This record gives sequence, structure tokens and C-alpha cells, in this order.
Amino acid sequence: MTKPPEKSKVVRKLRCAVYTRKSSEEGLEQAFNSLHAQREACEAYIASQRSEGWVLVRDQYDDGGISGGTLERPGLKRLLEDIEDGLIDVVVVYKIDRLSRSLADFAKLVEVFDRNGVTFVSVTQSFNTTTSMGRLTLNILLSFAQFEREVTAERIRDKVAASRKKGMWMGGVPPYGYQVENRKLVVDEESASHVRWIFARFLEIGSATELAREVDTRGIRTPRGNRIDKKYIYRMLNNHAYIGEAVHKGESYPGEHDAIIERETWDKVHAILKESPRKRAARTRAETPALLKGLLFGPDGAAFSPTHTRKGDRLYRYYVSQTVLKHGAGACPIGRVPAGDIEAAVIDQLRAVFRQPEIVAGTWKAARSHADDVSEGDTRVALQQLDPLWDELFPAEQARIVALLVERVEISSEGLKVRLRVDGLGGLAREMLAGDMSAAA
Repeated sequence: MTKPPEKSKVVRKLRCAVYTRKSSEEGLEQAFNSLHAQREACEAYIASQRSEGWVLVRDQYDDGGISGGTLERPGLKRLLEDIEDGLIDVVVVYKIDRLSRSLADFAKLVEVFDRNGVTFVSVTQSFNTTTSMGRLTLNILLSFAQFEREVTAERIRDKVAASRKKGMWMGGVPPYGYQVENRKLVVDEESASHVRWIFARFLEIGSATELAREVDTRGIRTPRGNRIDKKYIYRMLNNHAYIGEAVHKGESYPGEHDAIIERETWDKVHAILKESPRKRAARTRAETPALLKGLLFGPDGAAFSPTHTRKGDRLYRYYVSQTVLKHGAGACPIGRVPAGDIEAAVIDQLRAVFRQPEIVAGTWKAARSHADDVSEGDTRVALQQLDPLWDELFPAEQARIVALLVERVEISSEGLKVRLRVDGLGGLAREMLAGDMSAAA
């Protein structure tokens, strides 16, 4: 009885790429140089593995005159790109050091190989990751590479720590107000003046939110041209570099650079920062000038006075009739009104007034009495500019403008009546034309 013919073994085709490298350019001009010798040996090895399905790819990956201490090699980059594109199964080199002389770089290359299912072979050394022994050898090498990386990182961390303790600048983005010269922080006087103003202004108002608005209105920007917001201001106020210190892991050390802020100013700012932000915000609101103080009157002719109450951390502002304060609740049909509502209503009327032709004409006549070269068109433009500018003005400036424009505000059950000062409008228009208003914003 005859045996049935054995089925032929199906061998998977493995596409093999040869990589060659020579550190110096010496001898590369020869007809048969070191790169040719490396390639010849590798191609012979691939031919010996033909029964295992190994086939040579046509593309050549050569780097002549390039050190193995870097991965920035044209031939190697093309090889890695083709690996990522799935065009290569096996990388063949003459010796391991042809691929890389650095264990750390070699580990990076192996990560690319593993991610794409590519194996690695050195034809003159017992190193073949297609076998179990080759993979064991690779794991040992990678362990040493990991050890090398960790030791290097520790040395770098120790050096940074020692340098910071000596007050040295260790790189990165310099704080606003400084620039880097010869690897040292140097005060940039133009931006440093802004830093001093920000610290001084925070001492005055105690609010980073309000300060951010003022900074934005002044047109102060970061070195990259970005807007300085509340978070950026808090980082500035807490940056020890401004008092000439260097910080490492929460500890401050005397720095090599000059301070921008005096220690006394720094201590005062941080005394404010220790207070609760809610309490600071409530105090800021309480200190905000009442827009209608001395201007608001009730139906009986009595003046309304600003007042406020607190519930927890919240502040509630009101205007209360003097009649009610003297004779009690019920003595006036309108005894108390919320400050925010009545002030907003008056501001809305003022904004509408700025757009009325007869108001513009009257304001122009009043402005002309002090300056002959003021045109009616200029006056109209000036008043129209106040509308969008209003929200950017400081609270104290808003109160000043209301007092300048408004002679009297009368409130009754029928509504609100605002009596304007025409001469005040003329004065305001002259300020707008002179550019004084933008400085107060």
C-alpha cells in the first residue's frame, strides 16, 4: 500500500531590510567600501534563510559618515517610516552598533519594532529576536537601558536641585518682568513696571477679578500677547522670583537675579491673599461708590440714602427713604429700593440719551462755549463711544460721571424721572474728545 504524498509546508514570506552605517566619510568614495561589505554579508545571511521565507526588499537603507550616537539619520528615518507603513518584517544589520551605539536609543528603536511586529537580526553576533534566546538577550539589554535612563534622570534631578538651592535659573519660560541673558534672569524694566503696578494696585483694591479688568483695559498683555486673566494674576502674586528667590519643591532660596518687588510689599499682598476670597469680594462691593448717592429722591421729595445688609457672605445693597428712616416703615409709599435695579435703570436711560439728536445738539453747544474747534459730529461720536466704554470704567469713575451728568433722579409709583445737567454733558464730551476717559477705563 503506497503512502499518500505529504502536504508541503506553507512558509510565510518575511520581507527583510538591510541597514548599514559608517561613522566617518573616510573610504566612502571607494568602489567597494565598508557599507558595501556590510550589505554583502547581510544579503548572504538572508539568502541562507530562504527556506524560512526570508526575501530581500529592494530599497537600501544606508547612512555614510553619520555617528551612531544619534537617531537623526536619513537612512534610519526612511527605514522607520517603512516599518510604520507595514512594508518590513525583519531588520538585518552587520553588527548591533551599526543600528545604534546608545542603549537608550536602541530601546526606542526596539519599541518601534515591537509595535509593528518587526524582528531584529545581527549577522555577526548571536542576536536574533526571531528566536527565544535572541529575545532573552534583548530583554537583558533593555533592562540595562532602563537602568541607564533612571540613573541619568536621577543625576539630572540632583543637579537641578543643587542648582536651584544656589539660586540659579534652570530654564523654562521666564517670569513676566524678566528676560534671560547668558542663562540668567535679568530685569526687563518696561514689563517690570507693570509688575510693580499690579502689586501696588492689588494692595489698593484687594480683588484679582477687578484687577484683571483694569489690566485688560490698560492693554497689558503677556509676553506672548495673551490676555492677563485672574489666574495669571494670582500666579504673579505668588511667584517668589519677584522678591529675588528661587523655589525648589516648596522651599525658597536666595536667587542670583534681582528682585522686582520689595519684601514689605510682598508681605502686605500675602496678608490680603490669606483672607477668604468671598470676604474680599464682599468688602470690595461694600466699598464700591453708590452711583445715586445724593441724587435719588422719593415722591414726597425726601432723599434716599444708600445702605446695605449681609446674609452670610452675601451683600445686599439698597437705597432707603429718609422719611422711612425718621418715621418708620409705611411713612413713604416707596420706602426702599434695590440699589442694583435702580442704578441699572438710570444707566439705561443715560445710554438712550447719548443717542438722541437733540441731546447731541445741546451738548455740542455747551462744548463750543469752551472750545470753538469742537464740531457737532465730533460731539456725537464722543457720546456714542461712552456707551460701549461704560462697563470697562472703574466704579469710582462711573459714580463721578453719573454725578456729572445727573442733576436729580425722582422715583414714584408711576416710574423713574431723570433730570440731566446739559453743562455736564458738554464737559463730558470735552473729556472724551481729549482722550481723558480712556485713561480712566
